Amino acid sequence: MIRTGMRLSALGLALVLAACASAPLHYYTLVAPAAGAAGAPVASMAAGGTSLPFELLPVGVPAQVDQPQLVVRSGGQGVVLLDGERWIAPLNDEVRSALSADLARELRNQDVSGLPDNGKPLLRVKLDLRRFDSQPGSYALIEGAWSVRVLHAPHAGALACTSRIMERVGPGYDALVQGHQRAIGRLAAQIAVAARALGNGQPAACPASP
Repeated sequence: MIRTGMRLSALGLALVLAACASAPLHYYTLVAPAAGAAGAPVASMAAGGTSLPFELLPVGVPAQVDQPQLVVRSGGQGVVLLDGERWIAPLNDEVRSALSADLARELRNQDVSGLPDNGKPLLRVKLDLRRFDSQPGSYALIEGAWSVRVLHAPHAGALACTSRIMERVGPGYDALVQGHQRAIGRLAAQIAVAARALGNGQPAACPASP
């Protein structure tokens, strides 16, 4: 009887492990599709012309959400780590890639990060996220400190600001990720306004608080 029980227990464990192994994993990216990006606000089009190329430094993200899995709020103060819902790359890389693509579109110039410094004028952008909150069916929120500095230009200029952006989202994890994509797009638009002004030797101001 003991051996039979052990065999049944082993069989049950094997079935549980098999079920876990067969559970599908879903992967997400913060980089918006090119077609979807066309609908985002592009302040550079209104301003006309191109801006300086830019260098986007590595992005900092809060330790609490720096996980392969999506970390979401589940009502109140409860937080859930979703093992079956994952980022396709580390979250800081995802945020950086998304912001780089959005800035390139807003500024109509390229991210020259990683290329040799040729001594030509460029914009250096830095972002440290302090919050990256997600509540499915409710909101996607980012809050962070960012700065823009002009390098190798006759006119020096720099600006440091904070931004808090929240997007309302529908049910489901796809809608949640799309909300974060929109939030990063709005942040890129705010940064681009300051970057263009500084690149042109003009005064720049932080965005108004929401």
